[in-house]
Amino acid sequence: MGEPGDLLEKRPDADNVYKGKFYFFDIHIHRALILIEFEEEGEMTVVWVGNHDEYENTFKNNRRVIRKWLIDNEWI
Repeated sequence: MGEPGDLLEKRPDADNVYKGKFYFFDIHIHRALILIEFEEEGEMTVVWVGNHDEYENTFKNNRRVIRKWLIDNEWI
């Protein structure tokens, strides 16, 4: 996967939540927040995973809350 467009073509459920690097995916019954580095080796890092209730409790379905969580946890 070299570009964000390639990701969205393969996983249209991917929800970009911060600057083309952080995406939420639905994986079975869980939501996963994944950091994807499209440069160089294309590494992916899972930074959070939980069920949908945990997602709503943690992130409130709100991009500002997601950004604050990323800052508080030193991902950005």
